[in-house]
Amino acid sequence: MFSLAPEGKRVILAFFLLSMLLSLWFPWLSLPAWGFFVALLYFFRDPERFPPLEERAVVSPADGRIIDISEAFENKFLKDRANRVSIFMSLFDVHVNRSPIEGKVLFRDYLRGAKRMAFGAKSSLDNERSFVGIQGDIPVLLVQVAGFVARRIVTYPKVGDFLKKGERLGIIKFGSRVDLYLPTCVELSVKVGDKVRAGETVLGVIKKDEEGKMAELSDER
Repeated sequence: MFSLAPEGKRVILAFFLLSMLLSLWFPWLSLPAWGFFVALLYFFRDPERFPPLEERAVVSPADGRIIDISEAFENKFLKDRANRVSIFMSLFDVHVNRSPIEGKVLFRDYLRGAKRMAFGAKSSLDNERSFVGIQGDIPVLLVQVAGFVARRIVTYPKVGDFLKKGERLGIIKFGSRVDLYLPTCVELSVKVGDKVRAGETVLGVIKKDEEGKMAELSDER
């Protein structure tokens, strides 16, 4: 079944009505309008996703291509060394973001910033960003980063909300990036250049010998 992200329905309806009116009164002008209408349908598509059954698996929060995997100190939520996995979403990717793990939202923040190209290294530090800290078997921090074309970040959950793995948590309109900070106890199974799908592609697995330790830390939070 073809479904659409709620954020796109109003603008899609507006362009549908505009295209219909142009078809009746100015047929030669209706073709660009219909073309843009189809493009909006494609951009705001929101297909169902089916997360893997493996409980220790961490899934991708976004569709797109992995452009960077690096170690960094995450000082907002994890407050520890972490592996940052950066995913670039082109205009042709699904832009609905999903929760990488099952857990409770314990942290939210939003920073206004620049509109640099989302695949640039500085975009993670300078661009407009929305932060979601989730605590499950492990803590993870998901950062939605606005790009040069992206004009709006939408983030659904509030602090205290519980998310299932693969559940929708937001959308970034028109080209963007998602950074996911994972504790070092997650053994990554992807590399730079890999194509990933939100809610389905496994980015890594929590190491068995670390799972108990992370559960104890989650109780302290």
